[in-house]
Amino acid sequence: MIYDLFAEYGITKSLHANLDRKTGYLKGYALIEYDNLADAQKAVSKLNGNVFLGKKLNVGFAFKKPPELEKKKR
Repeated sequence: MIYDLFAEYGITKSLHANLDRKTGYLKGYALIEYDNLADAQKAVSKLNGNVFLGKKLNVGFAFKKPPELEKKKR
């Protein structure tokens, strides 16, 4: 369901939803990787603040430094 919601805004490369070790339930967040930045920006602007399955969505960006920048620091 969540994949379908975010796939409406572009090609998704991956979706990762963490589970709580004790309960086995979702922790309440998911990480979605888009094929390009424009699709990600569109999803953030359209979905942030919307309600999904009775819960308000907080959609934003999370970035990791590219591998070539991490190597240069060492």
